[in-house]
Amino acid sequence: MSPTELAAARKIERKAKWKMDLIIIPLLSTVYFLAQMGRSDLGNAKIAGMDEELNLTPKNYSDTASIFLVGYIIFQLPGTLLVRKIGPPLQFGLAMIAWGLVTTLIVTVQNYGGLMATRTFVGVAEAFVQGAVFYLSFWYTYRELATRGALFYSTSALAGSFNGLIAYSVQRTLEGANGWRAWRWIFLIEGVIPMGWGFVIILMLPKTPEKAPKLYFTQEEKEVIIKRSRAAKNTGESKIQLKLILKLLLDPKFWMLSCVDMGQHFCVSSLSNFLPAILVGFGWSEVRSQLMTVIIYACALVGIIVASYISDKLGKRGIIICINSALAAVGYCLLLALDAPTGRFIATCLCAATIYPNIVIILVWTAINNPGYTYRASAAAIINMISQCIAISGNQAYSDPPLYRKGNASALALMVFTSCVSGVLMWHYKRENVKKRRDFDSEEANRLRALYTVDDISHRHPDVFFQY
Repeated sequence: MSPTELAAARKIERKAKWKMDLIIIPLLSTVYFLAQMGRSDLGNAKIAGMDEELNLTPKNYSDTASIFLVGYIIFQLPGTLLVRKIGPPLQFGLAMIAWGLVTTLIVTVQNYGGLMATRTFVGVAEAFVQGAVFYLSFWYTYRELATRGALFYSTSALAGSFNGLIAYSVQRTLEGANGWRAWRWIFLIEGVIPMGWGFVIILMLPKTPEKAPKLYFTQEEKEVIIKRSRAAKNTGESKIQLKLILKLLLDPKFWMLSCVDMGQHFCVSSLSNFLPAILVGFGWSEVRSQLMTVIIYACALVGIIVASYISDKLGKRGIIICINSALAAVGYCLLLALDAPTGRFIATCLCAATIYPNIVIILVWTAINNPGYTYRASAAAIINMISQCIAISGNQAYSDPPLYRKGNASALALMVFTSCVSGVLMWHYKRENVKKRRDFDSEEANRLRALYTVDDISHRHPDVFFQY
């Protein structure tokens, strides 16, 4: 290719990537934003009159927070594997309409049983939008995934802040309106929005590079996007292979990555469900606590953007996770040791700013090191399912208000464990790469190249190297 042709090709690629960033990322971000609002609004409703009106005990609330994850866990694997079959726009859009509808029905709930039932179905519906990073991997190269993943995952922090602002405003202006306590208004508002936006997603979100609409991309841009997708070890007609799922489950690297992820989800789930109540435990009023959650989630947002940018620039994942987990452990130590509200608040900000970034970096690490349709989709879904099971235990651990010492001590232990395991996993990936380079031109490597594609054997393919 001549210098002129090379320059023209790069210009087309830049334009295609620019369009993807302006079309896919904003639309996907709104999906994740509204999903996170639907997940964390329970914590805001808790201190907005829900506990009092439904006569919830601390154990009742922990169970309600956990039951969301039960439906979510059961349907996450099929929800992720069906992304290509159903199509991301239709699957994500219908899921939004479904959880929005169920959320609005929570306003009719009169007892603990009704709340448990509705939150179960919200979890089921939200499971069908958790293939978002998997969907992103159709469009972006490995080195671009963390930054783009951070852009949409940062909306989880924005959602927490937005929930705090909505709850603060509702408690000040709508408490008692229409005979309703503020918590019912919170669920009504946060249910109607995703119902409407789901139709927008169905109509506007592109499906896959192979089916990219002419409205968004020229033929030249579409060809470039498909070429990039192939370079990321994606194939347009990939099928799920059950034997590969079994091999994945026997891979020690898969279980180490699961261990790294489960600690983060323990902490993130407990923060999203208990943060307003934790702040009330500092001695602050319910209304002030709703507002102060905004600052903590803002810290999480900054942490996500900074850590993910550094991760992409360095091409490193494990070391960022290792450092962030260690810093989060420091934050939980301070929460256990300090009594002053200001010190405990700063410690909570530190925890949020280091735990939330790890979630997106682990998602990207999983996608990068498990190439091929079956491995990538299954690894992302199964690891998250395992982690959500641990998140249930996190919700149960935070059952001793107002200081929640048992939950904070458990989080501290898991952050130390996560930091250690991520270090071991980095070493393991590095050692595997040394072996792959040594055997790159061997007879066995050439045989595997001739017989199998990356879709067939994933990271066992000799051309696939691990990122650590």
